[in-house]
Amino acid sequence: MLVSVLVVTYNSGKFITETLDSVRLQTYSDLELIISDDCSGDNTVEICRSWLKIHGNRFVRTEVLTVNANSGVAANCNRGLRSASGEWIKFCAGDDCLKPGCVEDNISWISTHQEVRALFSLVEVYRETFEPVSYIKTIPGDPYNHEGIMAPGRTAESQYNMLLITDRINFTPSFFIHRETLLEVGGFDERFRLLEDHPLWLNLTRGGHRLFMMDKPTVMYRQHSAAIENILTGYLVRPNYFLTERFRRVYTYPNMPADIRLHERFTWYASQVFRCKWLNKNNKANRILLSLLTIYMNPFRYYIYFKKRFNRNLTGNEFYV
Repeated sequence: MLVSVLVVTYNSGKFITETLDSVRLQTYSDLELIISDDCSGDNTVEICRSWLKIHGNRFVRTEVLTVNANSGVAANCNRGLRSASGEWIKFCAGDDCLKPGCVEDNISWISTHQEVRALFSLVEVYRETFEPVSYIKTIPGDPYNHEGIMAPGRTAESQYNMLLITDRINFTPSFFIHRETLLEVGGFDERFRLLEDHPLWLNLTRGGHRLFMMDKPTVMYRQHSAAIENILTGYLVRPNYFLTERFRRVYTYPNMPADIRLHERFTWYASQVFRCKWLNKNNKANRILLSLLTIYMNPFRYYIYFKKRFNRNLTGNEFYV
């Protein structure tokens, strides 16, 4: 069974050789390697092409995709998807690494779970380098927690409702997906340049595809200062949160109960004061202000509290957990 490994890059020159080596050293043999670059300003593409001249024969097929202008993460992923021919796809960022048995472990798991079309696994988090001394933690800590999104017995509909409230998946680097299933739900939504994963989880679960979890580490994720996801530490409210309202209007608000929608919108509007940089510093005074504005002054929070208390039918309802 052919598996496509899609390495998605943008200014990844410092780390890309290590990433590509981790793909080359996979214990699973039937691989194609596609590198999709989003107009890097460094030497990422040159490094990739030089590396392929030496190691390209290890793969069934290789390809490097480039563009003349930066298009965003979602579009970059879609370019790789359109070029892929494998039955299954393993995405990998240009600064992460696959553990040697990553693809083989995923294939072994789905071979005994024929209903699976979207699979996650554990992710080892490191700071800057993948040396043992740099190890931070493995996520998720309790993958089958009965209240978590991957709890055994939870349906696709239940996962969808949980995802309407917030993106509960912080182990995205482990994502392993059936290619035709990904194409069926339209791939990645390019309307949201830097929000490639949350819309996809919603589209998959809304389409009836339950998200599954394998309790085994398969990917090493690197925290470093240059990464988009890691430059926002020290903020009380992540700046990307201020950019999510259009996404919410399209994906989540229309599908929520009215009281939950009003609660979420109040929280978003109340958070706007933290666009001011000095108010968004993560210190005690600002944390108190955030709680005051988004929790204690939120009238819908109190309505929901009493609704849950006096309506036993809401027990177990994902919107009111």
